[in-house]
Amino acid sequence: MSDLGAGFGYLMKGQRWVARHGRWFGFGLLPGLVTLVVYAGALIGLGYGADDLVGWATPFADDWSSPWQGLLRTGLTALVFVFGLFLAVITFTAVTLLVGQPFYESLSEEVDRSEGGEVPESGLPLWRELWISARDSVRILLRVALYGIILFACGFIPVVGQTVVPAIGFCVSGYFLAEELTAVALQRRGMVLKDRLVLLRGRRLLVLGFGVPLVLSFLIPFVAVFLMPGAVAGATLLARDLVDPDPAPDDGPGTADSGDAPAPRAWSA
Repeated sequence: MSDLGAGFGYLMKGQRWVARHGRWFGFGLLPGLVTLVVYAGALIGLGYGADDLVGWATPFADDWSSPWQGLLRTGLTALVFVFGLFLAVITFTAVTLLVGQPFYESLSEEVDRSEGGEVPESGLPLWRELWISARDSVRILLRVALYGIILFACGFIPVVGQTVVPAIGFCVSGYFLAEELTAVALQRRGMVLKDRLVLLRGRRLLVLGFGVPLVLSFLIPFVAVFLMPGAVAGATLLARDLVDPDPAPDDGPGTADSGDAPAPRAWSA
């Protein structure tokens, strides 16, 4: 269980890092602000146009008498807006990371540089990095959608659906949010999505300790924008320790000599 606290500690370390490096905090805010403006405009447009969309999609109700027509279309309009809001929440981070790829790459590199040691670079052109990020984000969103459908169905189970299922939902969201954020640093280390998922599965509680509090904080409007720079910084610190954990002390035979070169990583892409 100590890993849960350690994961939360990385989140706090990231926020403290950007607080000490104010220029990078402002730099990291830009992608979130751009994405927020686009999403806000889309949601406002959806709010104005949802009733027209529902009216167009339900021509069979044109001749229904009151109040049934109003109840049907009002209910569907609310569902359309709620679904749009849900999509906005689950895609915000992925879109922000895609829009801010150059920003967050630079921020992540600066975190590595400030912590010392190797500062990996992907060596890929920007268009290639954007393509890989977009492709991996779609794969992650498909996984989230699959879990969402299963959890939605389980939500109709009495008691369990109102208690256990929401908790599982937050854990699933937090896990994959942590994956998306650590991807910024891990992609620079040559790790493809499959390898990243294997790495994170080995430390599930650590990943949940980082991701779940972040998901809960993202429920507060606009908080996601201001936490994103620190979240990327914290995810970079987390990735560093997952990939290159502190070497164990030399307690006897079988331990690596401190002067030896590190063993090659079997999971690298």
